[in-house]
Amino acid sequence: MRKYKYHFTEKESDITIISDSKKAILKAKEVFYYHRNQLEKYIYKNKTFLTSFSPIKIYSEEPIIKLMDYASKIADVGPMAAVAGALADLMLNSMKQESNDFIPAKVALVENGGEIAIDSEENMKIGLFAGYNPLNLNIGFLIKREDCPIGIGTSSATIGHAISFGEADAVTIFAKNAAIADAVATKIGNIVKGNDIEKSIKKALDKVDDFDGVRGAFISRGNKVGYTGKIPELFKINKDKIHKVGGKFERILQGDFEILK
Repeated sequence: MRKYKYHFTEKESDITIISDSKKAILKAKEVFYYHRNQLEKYIYKNKTFLTSFSPIKIYSEEPIIKLMDYASKIADVGPMAAVAGALADLMLNSMKQESNDFIPAKVALVENGGEIAIDSEENMKIGLFAGYNPLNLNIGFLIKREDCPIGIGTSSATIGHAISFGEADAVTIFAKNAAIADAVATKIGNIVKGNDIEKSIKKALDKVDDFDGVRGAFISRGNKVGYTGKIPELFKINKDKIHKVGGKFERILQGDFEILK
């Protein structure tokens, strides 16, 4: 099956879309701009939505606001902790909705700043990068058809611009959608701290089952890792397959993709 890859940036958003359908990619991009615009309008009138580290009351029927609010309440974090994942979910949903003039994509993946939403009939390989640690650089997850739809969120205290109050190299959450995965990754990431690395990982893993919609978690800190729940199959990435794109490590491994511009 021929697959296409499309990458674009808009302000803080850095997005990669993969699909077997050019129409689906264009539709996802259109949906992104619509929902981002609605989010910016809401934030302009409701500054607390942007700055709060805890769930807040919202007054909106906009899907992006409601989805972020839903995920923030599940994870007990501020709504902006779910922004990248929520946008990825809405874009993915648009790629899978059938209409009179649109056939749903068989392969649909949206990565937004490291938060990933996938619903694919073909296997997809996702790499994990969490700092310059040889262990982290060689780990990937194989997302199979039976895993989909799935949301993947990663929080890190050592890389990236997102705020984390913990000390984990990477907390990767697998959930029913990317908004929940994004928000819960932030919450769990905040727990991973303290001088005893192994104890900090175990303490965080013990909390994972408390969150609705979460399937599993993988945590890396220093030279130790831990996981719980149902996580996708792990595989080792050859070092020559690890590459940089635009100054960052690409999380979606190279494949037979035609690059759209």
